[in-house]
Amino acid sequence: MMGEAATAFFEKTYEEATDLLVEARDYIAIEEKADLEQMIASDRLRLSRETTRLTARLTTIMAWLLARRAVLAGELTQAEAASPPYLLERNTTLADGDPEAYEDLPELLSDLMDRSHRLYIRVTRLDELVQSGIGTHPPRFYS
Repeated sequence: MMGEAATAFFEKTYEEATDLLVEARDYIAIEEKADLEQMIASDRLRLSRETTRLTARLTTIMAWLLARRAVLAGELTQAEAASPPYLLERNTTLADGDPEAYEDLPELLSDLMDRSHRLYIRVTRLDELVQSGIGTHPPRFYS
């Protein structure tokens, strides 16, 4: 039963990340240009920086989730998934996520930044659980 619950939780996280990635793509492809046109240069630079952070954060999350999905499918071993290039990238640029810092950004971008940050923190915790189980027994996340 724990295995089914863990797999369902993983799939829910994967679906959330995929949906968020699509929303971010749509924002950048469609709405970002209009937002940029209404801003002064310094705000345009900030918006560009934050969309870059959003893209990097979501790319990192998806890469990690795809590696975990490969483990669940038997395409990678847990040890392989716990080594480069499958490790979750961790740095302050990805981890920064003060919701107040996003308040004066366009509403949709602010929402995407906040949601991607919360997802990144959750995936970081999942990665810690997975890493703590390597070498001793399969972590319950994969059971």
